[in-house]
Amino acid sequence: MTTDLAAFPVVRRERVLSAPVHAVYRAWLDPAILQRWLAPGAPECARVEVDERVGGRYRIRQTDSDQPVGGFDARLLELVPDRRIVWRWGFIGPDREAGPVFDSLLTVTLDGTPEGGTRLVLVHERLDALAIALPHVAEQVGAGWDGVLNQLTEAI
Repeated sequence: MTTDLAAFPVVRRERVLSAPVHAVYRAWLDPAILQRWLAPGAPECARVEVDERVGGRYRIRQTDSDQPVGGFDARLLELVPDRRIVWRWGFIGPDREAGPVFDSLLTVTLDGTPEGGTRLVLVHERLDALAIALPHVAEQVGAGWDGVLNQLTEAI
């Protein structure tokens, strides 16, 4: 099967949440909150590590039926409190040391709404390497973010 990279240039999602901006911002950085919502379905977050500083590591390990299925190994590139978070986002397989990391760029921007809620814009780009190596995974990135953003809405 040939993968058309033009189908994967950018995944963009927008949501309006009833929670205040600070609560949404913290939901992306607090390991206890992340563990409740950052899994796209059957996988569960088995471990979450956040070194909350520019250059800090951001690791999510997922399991499915207690078996490791991979997760994300990221670096925080930008932190603007209650406004914006940018990651170098890496998709990893179950064996982190032996497998490749498919780096991409993830940006979450937050704005307050007149009602006291939050407008969240998520942009996930630079997915080319993932699309070439694992097209079936790249095809699910948008749906994966839809699922976790629905869980975020419930978690905060």
